[in-house]
Amino acid sequence: MSPITDNESAQVARPSESQRDPEWLRERLDSWLKSHEGADAAVLSVDLPSANGMSSETLLATARLRGADHDLVVRVAPMPDSDPVFPSYDLDGQFQLIRHVAEHTDVPLPPLWWSEPDPEALGAPFFVMGRVDGIVPPDVMPYTFGSWVSEAAPDDRGALTAASVGVLAAVHAAPLPTVGVALPNDGESPLRAHIRRLREFYDWAAQGRAGAPLIERAFAWVDENFPKDEPEPVLTWGDARIGNIMYRDFAPVAVLDWEMATVGPRELDIAWMIFIHRFFQDLAELATLEGLPDFLTRDDVTAEYERLTGYAPRDLDFYITYSALVHAVIMFRINCRAIHFGQAAEPADPDDMILHRATVEAMMAGTYWPLDSARGTEEA
Repeated sequence: MSPITDNESAQVARPSESQRDPEWLRERLDSWLKSHEGADAAVLSVDLPSANGMSSETLLATARLRGADHDLVVRVAPMPDSDPVFPSYDLDGQFQLIRHVAEHTDVPLPPLWWSEPDPEALGAPFFVMGRVDGIVPPDVMPYTFGSWVSEAAPDDRGALTAASVGVLAAVHAAPLPTVGVALPNDGESPLRAHIRRLREFYDWAAQGRAGAPLIERAFAWVDENFPKDEPEPVLTWGDARIGNIMYRDFAPVAVLDWEMATVGPRELDIAWMIFIHRFFQDLAELATLEGLPDFLTRDDVTAEYERLTGYAPRDLDFYITYSALVHAVIMFRINCRAIHFGQAAEPADPDDMILHRATVEAMMAGTYWPLDSARGTEEA
């Protein structure tokens, strides 16, 4: 069974069904809300959406407070016995970072209500946002397999590309935050810090098992090809992909999922947006589907970013290959988790835990991009 084209294998990347009972959650959240908003406040319902994220858990709630009913989203840190994807979760930091972005930019964000770092109420820290109406490009199955994105007119997809790159430009214009992001150690550059933290995450994920030789080779490639000049750092969103944006009429109405945010070169976000689409496009082509080969292209994304900011992204061969490594480490961890829960078998070759291993290998070899692709003046 191919892990690339089978829907059940794609679901391995999702967490197991919540161990929390919706009525228990409603009662606990209701008590917590009354303690903060008064006896007239009430949580009317709590639902567990079937399409949850890969890390923190999302609850949908309806609450009566301040004289009106409100639809809310509750982001809850994962339960320790769920073998979380990441070793730690700073949800209050994410909440404070979203507030920082909301105060200093025009990035569309859900309205923020509360952050609760104390795990007593729900068994884990959580924060609460208002629910926003919109649609998100699907991950499972990927939007390149057929979706509202692939069915849209080319001009509408072009508008979506421009608006999504505009989100990156707006995030990067924010003042550097002091909360919600991991900062470099003394004497360490932001990019070196990012690589160090990725290595620490991989070492944690690989504890007690054979590592992936491809990931080791990719870390070596990153060291050997580190850019000569590191740009000035900006706030980076981290998981900068269209699957983390809600749209209405092809315009962003809410930018979501800030747990990978950090301070570093803006190329981290630009390359991630390009790479994640290439990942989904490669999956579509492996499934003998056309996909969206002319959408979110390297050339279009970088040209739009330069048009909006005046900044020409540099060293994109490096940053896109590094994005492929970041994704490889995350996929390795997700598959370790799937093996732990009996959702997947241990492969004979650990590199088979990396869905896009051929892409990583080709990028490191310099053979991934077509020869006639514009590569940027700094890479010509």
